[in-house]
Amino acid sequence: MADQIVHLIDDDDGVREALTLLLTESGFTVRSYKSGVDFLAAPRAQEPGCIVSDIRMPGLDGLELQSSLRAAGSNAPIIFITGHGDVPMAVQALRAGALDFIEKPFDDDHLLASIKRALEASLRISVKDAARQDIEQRMATLTPREQEVLECLMAGRANKIIAFDLNMSMRTVEVHRARIMQKMKAGSLSELVRLVMSVKPEDDATPR
Repeated sequence: MADQIVHLIDDDDGVREALTLLLTESGFTVRSYKSGVDFLAAPRAQEPGCIVSDIRMPGLDGLELQSSLRAAGSNAPIIFITGHGDVPMAVQALRAGALDFIEKPFDDDHLLASIKRALEASLRISVKDAARQDIEQRMATLTPREQEVLECLMAGRANKIIAFDLNMSMRTVEVHRARIMQKMKAGSLSELVRLVMSVKPEDDATPR
């Protein structure tokens, strides 16, 4: 996790500096920001890692930051730091997918353990995203005709039905099917289905 970043967001200079020191001394790489707006505008904000943010900040509070990140497609794990009166907001953040919230004054060990879990989750997300991109790249190599055959295979149609529906010979279907399997690096039809289903919603994996 050495290449992952803890993105620390807090408008209180003293808190931000103290947390930066704590996290750095604990072996984490830290990028700090004084507001959610500054974080969103930072060119390195998309570096792999997690986000530790105060939930109540001027300009853009934690919930608004979380919403902006999700709308932009980010699934970085978020840990919120909250005051006692902010617990309802923190619960709402958890329901929206935040990993944890920690009340002030917080225990350093609790925070460090939560960050470790967040970075582990971030790593799993990165691996999953890389695998998804690899499958999408394989699918992009299919010709339009191969994509049509793939859709029919995903619908569970037999070769002879595909041949009839697409007005081609059985032999041609078999050739397309073999090329699809090769390009998708699938050893069986069930593996092919799992690969496609992992990157496409179920209602988009079959033709309408």
